[in-house]
Amino acid sequence: MSDDAQAAAGTAEGQGPVQISEDLARHLENKREELFEKFEIRDAFPEPVLEEAEELTQNPQADIDEELEHRQDLREMTTWTTDPIDAQDFDDALSIEEREEEYVLWVHIADVTHYVHPESKMWAEAVERGNTVYLPAYTIHMLPPVLAESVCSLVPNEERLAHTVEMHLDKETLSYESIDIYKSVIESDERLTYSQAENRLDDPDAPLHEENKLVFEVANEMHEIRKEDGSLVLNPSRDRAHTIIEECMLKANKAVTHELMWNRGVEAMYRVHPQPTPDEWSKALQEIQDLDGVSIPGDTWDEPRKAVNATLETAPGRQLDKIQWAVMKVMPRAKYMNDPFGGHHALNFEIYGHFTSPIRRLSDLINHWIVYQNDVPENLIELCDRASDKQKAAETCEREYKGFLSEVGLDAQAVNNRGLEVVEESEAERTL
Repeated sequence: MSDDAQAAAGTAEGQGPVQISEDLARHLENKREELFEKFEIRDAFPEPVLEEAEELTQNPQADIDEELEHRQDLREMTTWTTDPIDAQDFDDALSIEEREEEYVLWVHIADVTHYVHPESKMWAEAVERGNTVYLPAYTIHMLPPVLAESVCSLVPNEERLAHTVEMHLDKETLSYESIDIYKSVIESDERLTYSQAENRLDDPDAPLHEENKLVFEVANEMHEIRKEDGSLVLNPSRDRAHTIIEECMLKANKAVTHELMWNRGVEAMYRVHPQPTPDEWSKALQEIQDLDGVSIPGDTWDEPRKAVNATLETAPGRQLDKIQWAVMKVMPRAKYMNDPFGGHHALNFEIYGHFTSPIRRLSDLINHWIVYQNDVPENLIELCDRASDKQKAAETCEREYKGFLSEVGLDAQAVNNRGLEVVEESEAERTL
């Protein structure tokens, strides 16, 4: 990370909330309610669902103690989480080890299905919601926060139930030598923000420096291999901490769906991304080529994803958004299916599904249940359609809300990063 980027990250984390008047706060609330009705997004949880969640959080340690004999005990393993500074729950953690001929990467995911299962009220509510909806400074959770932010959150120095994906990776190719998925008990050593993780990578004396350095080296190599294989990378300047999390989660997600399909022969909720037609790709590449200061390398035109990757790496910064938009306009919407038909075009994966975010996505919750039961829900196709529809609704809702923030003079990114604070009218007028 450059000094400028570090400074920017530090500033974003250090600034106070964006201040607004009481009148503007009411306008925002009214707009949210209007959007929730339009997109059928339920904000408040029904009382029976909240009561069920409360009951499950009464004595979490007793539950964990009882589970220990049925799970792998990984409490002594060095483990940590890395999330945005404003994250409200931590559903994934990492461990890594270098051995003579292999790397071993453990991705630990909160074991949500220990608490949320098809017979529970929370499961029905999760199906109703489909996913967590993230609006700037306002979150509508898929699961009751009392559950998501407590027993299902991999907070440091507390034992937690997890679903661990253990991957043994070839040192040269980083391909899977073996994949093992099992229930575990972990205890995270530390919770890092992205900028803290960046600092740990730069400070040889800092705790977790060696672990972060090793996992970045592996993740960066995974990133380069993925790009070389034809995976589309629309953000070429992602920092090291984000690279670690993105690549490790992709590796774990891919591992789970490969295990289900090839080793168990069980269906899953796959993430399928159709490819644009050749004409659509040609149109996008021509639009990119016509941008001032942009040139697509001549030897990549026949492989559009590689063409875009190569162009983004050399294009002027002022053109990056336009290049990304030219691609996004021709990209079909990804959807959930019970068959990996066609694979995931943008990632260039033949088989892919979600597993690493069961607190906030129905698809991941379903796949946790399938891995655990080695069977699928009877209504899997219906659940796939539901997850796809609710994701589209959430994304459209978020886009419209950000547009409204802009209309009333607010910077959506600043609101998202720093939150909102309602102040008296005169004070707000001075600070806007």
